[in-house]
Amino acid sequence: MKILTVLLASACALGLAACSKSPESAGTTSTPTATPAESPPPATPAPASAASPTPVEAAAPAPAAVSAAGDKPAAVVSNCSTTIEGNDAMQYNVGSITVPASCTGFKITLTHTGKMPVAAMGHDVVITKAADMQAVAAEGAGAGLAANYLKPDDARVIAHTPLVGGGQTTSVSVPVSKIRGDGPYAFFCSFPGHSTVMKGTIAVE
Repeated sequence: MKILTVLLASACALGLAACSKSPESAGTTSTPTATPAESPPPATPAPASAASPTPVEAAAPAPAAVSAAGDKPAAVVSNCSTTIEGNDAMQYNVGSITVPASCTGFKITLTHTGKMPVAAMGHDVVITKAADMQAVAAEGAGAGLAANYLKPDDARVIAHTPLVGGGQTTSVSVPVSKIRGDGPYAFFCSFPGHSTVMKGTIAVE
């Protein structure tokens, strides 16, 4: 009987212990409150880079001044004479002739290195004062090929060669006394239109 009493007492004690626990807490697991993830700090805008300055183009060098003789070399002179060339590009190969003061006469030989005939691309060498060159060339244009495009008996012409075509050679002797002082003097081609580019200076030194 005593054993039964002990068993009942034990069962009541266990029942009371079970009832004393909160139903909410029984069988529940506390879940930690989720902490909202921190938003990343707003991106700092990159500083606007200064606009690269537009490179300034270097100024093109001014074209070198071109002399009336086209900056061509001086003629080679030997034994009171020289040989110069004219071509189908309407050019002399020299821009100046210096006559030695010791010479009494001076020979100029012209070689036409082109292929065009005299009627199409004739060349000669005419010597006048520089101040007379333009007028002599203009007035001679009407004289015709047979007259070497020079006005007959033009006193302003000191000396001249005949006109020649491609592959031909001609020459003239110049009295040096006529080109001393009272210059400057020039040589040019009398074929119409050529004197604007085919010209140079001649002087005694």
